[in-house]
Amino acid sequence: MQTLGAVMQVLAKGAAHAEARGSSPDELLTLRLTDDMAPLTFQIVSVWYHSLGAMRSLESGLFQPPPKVDCEGWAGYNTLIHEAIEEISAKTPDAVNALSGKPMKFKAGETELPFLTDDFVQTFSQPNFFFHATTLYDLLRMDGVKLSKMDYLGALRFNQE
Repeated sequence: MQTLGAVMQVLAKGAAHAEARGSSPDELLTLRLTDDMAPLTFQIVSVWYHSLGAMRSLESGLFQPPPKVDCEGWAGYNTLIHEAIEEISAKTPDAVNALSGKPMKFKAGETELPFLTDDFVQTFSQPNFFFHATTLYDLLRMDGVKLSKMDYLGALRFNQE
């Protein structure tokens, strides 16, 4: 949830940056680090899919590559992150913890990989989630959006004692 919130703020700063220079935030959606790398749209979809999609897969026992997602511009891609935040934050800790230790499969075409839910999250989905959140941050930073490490970290939780 911390990183999803940070992604929302990074996207907001990206939109403000584009508007301040007189362009549409939609122009940012095609940003790439290099020609053979997926664009910003893919990074946003991947953050969504390796958070909310992963949660849904833990519940169903099956994870597959993400569906083709065509959003209507910047606002549509922001909606994906909002959706992930809303749906995941509605889950109770007990409901999430109840998913621990259950068998599940990753299936892509003919390839099937057996996992336990904890191993799937820790060795596949979580690393992908952070990779794509970082790449999204880097793409916007490369384009001149004023971002800092605190933007990436998001809201910290402190001891209230």
